Amino acid sequence: MKRLSSPELGRLVVSFFEDYLPAQRGMSTHTLRSYRDAIVLWLQFATRNARLAALHTFARHLGAELPEQLGMVQSILNIPFKRGAKHVPIEYPESGDIRALLEHIDRRTPAGQRDYVLFALMCNTGARVQEVLDLRRRDLRLDPPEQVRLQGKGDRVRLCPLWPQTANLLRELIAAQPPDGPDLAAAPVFRNRNGRPLTRFGVRYLLRKHLPNYRSAASGRRIHPHALRHATAVHMLKDGIDFGTISQILGHASVTTTMRYARADIDLKRQALSQVFPDFLGPPLAGRIRWHGTELTRWLRRL
Repeated sequence: MKRLSSPELGRLVVSFFEDYLPAQRGMSTHTLRSYRDAIVLWLQFATRNARLAALHTFARHLGAELPEQLGMVQSILNIPFKRGAKHVPIEYPESGDIRALLEHIDRRTPAGQRDYVLFALMCNTGARVQEVLDLRRRDLRLDPPEQVRLQGKGDRVRLCPLWPQTANLLRELIAAQPPDGPDLAAAPVFRNRNGRPLTRFGVRYLLRKHLPNYRSAASGRRIHPHALRHATAVHMLKDGIDFGTISQILGHASVTTTMRYARADIDLKRQALSQVFPDFLGPPLAGRIRWHGTELTRWLRRL
């Protein structure tokens, strides 16, 4: 069986993204970007589960275009999905971690100002990373009532309120940016030093740069930008906001998706139980652990 040459593979990748996914499958822009990231990781020899699903789709495209390569295609389709826990714990930074993140950023520099506004907006809205990176100036309303227009999965558009402080930060950031073409309304809000829109990989780098010592108490992993979205959801629940409102703010397709955050936080579980069995849940015995700081957080994570 003849091996694929680099030009042939390149041509198929191009047709996969320019014709097959958008035209024949009708997939959204967010799905295309997800598949794009998967192919990039594949070329770097990384294949697992969600990424692997994209590779399977690409393999079927290869088989349709090059039937003589069915042997290779089948070998790709035979790569099994990695089995894991049915319910993966939701990991998110605590309020102290977010405070440390924002305090670490040097706002005196243009890059620091951008980073501060970026993470403040993500914590304000709980938006997905790509939703924030896709923002254009026309998507912002910075006068009362302050709000932002976000385009989420399935090209669904929603409006999310902004805190006045966040609106002021965005106003200052935009005022400090140099002109970007004749249509200022279409200019991206968050750009790199070359004037190009930031990427998801860039946001992950910046987050780990400004929060270098963070490790999940449950898994020991470093922080991921999506964890800020989880943190916003959990803190809204703690503040008593109902599931329906949180679901609309976060752009969930179903309230069921939002309800998983109630399982993620031990404080919410403890509060719920105390309302049902208050007589059986008195204060814990003193002297066993210091009930503050990182010791408390680690202990709660082990429950």
